[in-house]
Amino acid sequence: MSEKDIDTLSEAEAKAELEQLSNVLAKANRAYHTEDAPEISDAEYDRLKRRNAQIEARFPELKRADSPSEQVGAPVAEGFSKVQHKVRMMSLSNAFEDEDITAFDSSIRRYLGLADDAPLAYTSEPKIDGLSLSLRYEDGILVQAATRGDGAVGENVTANARVIADIPQEIHGAPSVLEVRGEVYMSHADFAALNERYAARGGKTFANPRNAAAGSLRQLDANITRERPLKFFAYSWGDLSEPLADTQIDAIERFKALGFQTNPLTAVCKTTAEMLAHYRKIEAQRATLGYDIDGVVYKVNDLKLQERLGFRSTTPRWATAHKFPAELAWTRLESIDIQVGRTGALSPVARLTPVTVGGVVVSNATLHNEDYIAGRDNTGEEIRGGKDIRVGDWVQVYRAGDVIPKVADVDLSKRDAAAVPYVFPTSCPECGSDAIREEGDSVRRCSGGMICPAQAVEKIKHFVSRAAFDIDGLGAKQVEQFYQDGWVKEPADIFELKARFGSGLQMLKNREGWGEKSAGKLFDAIDERRRIALPRLIFALGIRHVGEQASTLLARHYGSWQAFEAAMQEAADLQGPAWDDLLSIDGVGKVLAESLVSAMNQEAERASMDRLVAHLDVQDAERPDTDGSPVAGKTVVFTGTLEKMTRAEAKARAESLGAKVSGSVSKKTDIVVAGPGAGSKEKKALELGLMVLDEDGWLELIGV
Repeated sequence: MSEKDIDTLSEAEAKAELEQLSNVLAKANRAYHTEDAPEISDAEYDRLKRRNAQIEARFPELKRADSPSEQVGAPVAEGFSKVQHKVRMMSLSNAFEDEDITAFDSSIRRYLGLADDAPLAYTSEPKIDGLSLSLRYEDGILVQAATRGDGAVGENVTANARVIADIPQEIHGAPSVLEVRGEVYMSHADFAALNERYAARGGKTFANPRNAAAGSLRQLDANITRERPLKFFAYSWGDLSEPLADTQIDAIERFKALGFQTNPLTAVCKTTAEMLAHYRKIEAQRATLGYDIDGVVYKVNDLKLQERLGFRSTTPRWATAHKFPAELAWTRLESIDIQVGRTGALSPVARLTPVTVGGVVVSNATLHNEDYIAGRDNTGEEIRGGKDIRVGDWVQVYRAGDVIPKVADVDLSKRDAAAVPYVFPTSCPECGSDAIREEGDSVRRCSGGMICPAQAVEKIKHFVSRAAFDIDGLGAKQVEQFYQDGWVKEPADIFELKARFGSGLQMLKNREGWGEKSAGKLFDAIDERRRIALPRLIFALGIRHVGEQASTLLARHYGSWQAFEAAMQEAADLQGPAWDDLLSIDGVGKVLAESLVSAMNQEAERASMDRLVAHLDVQDAERPDTDGSPVAGKTVVFTGTLEKMTRAEAKARAESLGAKVSGSVSKKTDIVVAGPGAGSKEKKALELGLMVLDEDGWLELIGV
């Protein structure tokens, strides 16, 4: 597939592609995790998500508010009660090439400060293509089973888990609290037999074993689950009252001794060469295993090292999934539709004659932008050998990473002689406003702003999304309905729905598709969200470049909405102490800061925010427990080379003790930790009369 190298992307091209990836991946997550009906292959999903992360790594200031990198799974479906995971159920980072595994090993060693020849073992096991499940045992009794959901909140499927033969109802010799995690799956033979039974009854058959397993576990009637031949592999854990073992492999052996099924292909590898050899061994057996796998998972074997390595926002640093290669298919391009996003970007989508790619039926594909359709990149260089894409073409579809697949190539030998080049619209299909393409930008954007219904609706959808206000019963469909009817034009209107439409002539309960119970549930859900955490509120505002991670950084730095709001007003001129303080936040760059300050000081946007906040009880940012910490509330700068811990470890430790870690030295800095080669930052600290410590002095201060 012809695709521009990330190293050659311009900033404008990167912005456009990140928006496209965000849209397709979000749709894919809903289809896969909530609807059990994936639209693209796992391989394509993984490839798209990886490309998204690589673009963000090169352009960190462009990371979006709805970045797929910050998302795990999807919200729970209606009909199940919710379970708050005591230990978040994370996803895994992905690797696709042998070089990625070498890079994974190098990153682990770099973080831990280990030499290239220092011993470092990993476990290697098949990645089961099923549904993640967490089983909680208390005093040896199964008391709760929950799906992963969005990682923080899952679905309560305890009754269904009790009827799966592989899941013990009682275990002996385990810690008093043990949360066993693993994968529910269906074997190929059982899947074929199940489909035969359903076909004989005239019922609907399943597309693949993963869909069958997920659909079977997530039944509201456990008797239906009982009829389905589900299996379970245990491979991890969550909440524990005491450690299971010292190593990953010994913990797996402990699961086996407790009566759980564990994968017999799990092995310990002492080098990357052994890891890759085991990957090839598992890959060679893939077709004969009798169940679906989509890769191999590597985990650092030493659990103490796992603890040191910790987690990123959605993935552990100590594990990765080495995915199997992607797949291709040819089909007909029936039409090209234009979708308008919340930032006004016009995104072309290919509507395809449905085709199965890697076990998933694909009917849509991303076309990126008008240059991609024309067969060139943003600089005018040819892609796909200069072949353009036309309606009616026979196109090659590529799936290797996330949600909507991509069109990789065109078969000119099958092109209809009457086919004409596609003319990209210069006006918005939603509101008719001019669609302008700025110089250096690969994306054409609607100039209509909030008068454009597509942009307005998308912004409200973002506001109620999972990582933002996450209001039960208020999803994309309801937002579109309320917007079209004039009930909700901005976020503040959501919190007035009960007052305006809970009684009187126009009542929500009287609308088609609604009743007294569902309307009451929605009003209650909205009321629950009047009390909102500061990071969620900042993220929900949908400010360009301010993603979930940046929102958390900002919330921790400022502490309260009042302080955050005041600081943004003081920084309006993009200069002065408040501006410098904003830029000092480790992880906040100039592009993000300018976008944030601009949005917070635009009259119309601020008025909308003020109307919203008037309905809310905004909770101050949670702070770590820092009782007795000598650095709580202090601003710390690390500079130079650290020799006893890596920079990442030092930053994580400081933040856990309640310190703020900054990337620059100023009068507001309290402590500068200077290693060899500190340079200008140490010099400036001495000039300002700040406390300057070497690494040993820092470790002594924090009691290490």
